[in-house]
Amino acid sequence: SSCKDSCSSPSFSSSRARIAFRLKKPTEITCSLQTPSILHFPKQSPKNPPSPATSPPPSSSPLTTKQQPKENDNFAPSKWNFLQKAAALALDAVENALVSQERQHPLPKTADPTVQIAGNFSPVPQKPVCQNLPTTGKVPDCIQGVYVRNGANPLHEPVAGHHFFDGDGMVHAVKFNEGSVSYSCRFTETNRFVQERSLGRPVFPKAIGELHGHTGIARLLLFYSRALFGLVDPSHGTGVANAGLVYFNNRLLAMSEDDLPYHVRVTPSGDLKTVGRFDFSGQLKSTMIAHPKVDPVTGDFFALSYDVIKKPYLKYFRFSPQGIKSPDVEIPLEEPTMMHDFAITENFVVVPDQQVVFKLNEMIRGGSPVIYDKNKVSRFGILDKNATDASKMKWIDAPDCFCFHLWNAWEEPERDEVVVIGSCMTPADSIFNECDESLKSVLSEIRLNLKTGESTRRPIISEDEQVNLEAGMVNRNLLGRKTRFAYLALAEPWPKVSGFAKVDLLTGQVNKFIYGDQRYGGEPLFFPRDPNSENEDDGYILAFVHDEKEWKSELQIVNAMTLELEATV
Repeated sequence: SSCKDSCSSPSFSSSRARIAFRLKKPTEITCSLQTPSILHFPKQSPKNPPSPATSPPPSSSPLTTKQQPKENDNFAPSKWNFLQKAAALALDAVENALVSQERQHPLPKTADPTVQIAGNFSPVPQKPVCQNLPTTGKVPDCIQGVYVRNGANPLHEPVAGHHFFDGDGMVHAVKFNEGSVSYSCRFTETNRFVQERSLGRPVFPKAIGELHGHTGIARLLLFYSRALFGLVDPSHGTGVANAGLVYFNNRLLAMSEDDLPYHVRVTPSGDLKTVGRFDFSGQLKSTMIAHPKVDPVTGDFFALSYDVIKKPYLKYFRFSPQGIKSPDVEIPLEEPTMMHDFAITENFVVVPDQQVVFKLNEMIRGGSPVIYDKNKVSRFGILDKNATDASKMKWIDAPDCFCFHLWNAWEEPERDEVVVIGSCMTPADSIFNECDESLKSVLSEIRLNLKTGESTRRPIISEDEQVNLEAGMVNRNLLGRKTRFAYLALAEPWPKVSGFAKVDLLTGQVNKFIYGDQRYGGEPLFFPRDPNSENEDDGYILAFVHDEKEWKSELQIVNAMTLELEATV
């Protein structure tokens, strides 16, 4: 996942998470990775169902998925009674007055749709399966299966502020099948999406783009007034499922940290179908962050859940490979904190408690509820993976450190240290709040000494070669273990991605692959050629690339060892 890290075109929308897995048979899936100023909104088909190919039969897993209705007719205006119609007219008039007042003042860049979702990042329509896509070069024989990505792609044109994290989730799938390549993209049909599609406009509040100051409070009051009259229903979740993807227990899950995951099925033809909101058969009763971790050795699944309103503000839990959930471990925090990512090692989970926090009372003062708290000292918590409570959690201060993403972590017991690799971002809240200072994202090594309780931090790349690196990964077959290489997006010119970098975490050496003039792409995915290879970098980099001159997109496949282009789809 990343902030505004990928490309959009008539074929591809901006994507924030990706995973690849192999399809052996229609019913058997095994994971290959352990783990300008005018907006043009495309016309969306109201139904646009997946292709008629038969979906695989239900998984043999004991876990079940709550089916998601395709259309909720109860929320169609034609179904409203007289009282509901009168309430809708009154509330719409209030909203129109609110929007009219908002438009008298310029929006910050972080909430301006003409900045956030224009040009390279424009929304795209759903697309049924396109078979037999043209390719140049040779697709490596080991790449068989489906490459899927998730990203924010608003269905409706915003009526007010919009941040790129606010868009509806859309999953993109590129299927490789013995030389033939197909592509499709579909919205994840969340509770929010289904209702707004039925209503024909956005009505759910946008957490970052709209919830600022007094107008943000007014929007919340409007929304819950609509809910009171039965015009909308937030009881089955308000999330957008646009940030993460994970393949676990025979299911592909799309998620964002404001809701439960959604189960998305890849059909044999390579199309996508939303099965429904997924609560692990009633075991998961809270939201889950969009970047859970799957241990490549044990198959266990680890996750966090944070709450911005009530305590406990943070909980940790895990699932066995069979999908059996552990009890929640409540982690005491003094205030709700932005907890977008975390890390695992062989024995521990590493939890960042950093300086970007939620203070809802700032809205009363006219500000944003997401703020940078300069008086808070950032820290990392080290907790045993199998802990049943947080009593033995060890907190280690790491001043002035804000990592939106952590790429890996491992233990070095001979030094009593846990090593964390992440991109340290300054200003810490620049993604959410407009500021004059230019953004920097520095790939860093953070060492946490479990014996002394002290930390050190150093930039991995020399100052003369420093570039903004965000959105990427290590070889996921080594997640939680010491790794030599990281593959990260070159986030320049911010927020576009001009290429990717292969970084030697030991020496700091940087090798770059540039997409080309006016060509921008997404975050790189490392696909191992052979999980048992002696070389950690023996594999391929897959990335979507968009040509702004031609307004066309392609999938590039690059040899990870030589950084030579192998094939283009």
